[in-house]
Amino acid sequence: MRIDVRNDNVDKALKILKKKLFDEGTINELMERRYYEKPSQTKRRKKIDARRRQQRAVQKEQQMRMRQARRSGAKAK
Repeated sequence: MRIDVRNDNVDKALKILKKKLFDEGTINELMERRYYEKPSQTKRRKKIDARRRQQRAVQKEQQMRMRQARRSGAKAK
């Protein structure tokens, strides 16, 4: 990975670096490995994360349906 510093703007380069590391999941992995986590805790955390992802997906789909219903309702009038 390479981050270029332009016009001596180190702050912006650091911001870009942090964003890239976060997107890759490196930051999350470091946070998870900071302390030992028992296997049962890992399974529990993963189940909770999966449930949250599923709930977000359902909410997002409901919002999209609401938007489509509003659009079609506005066109029908």
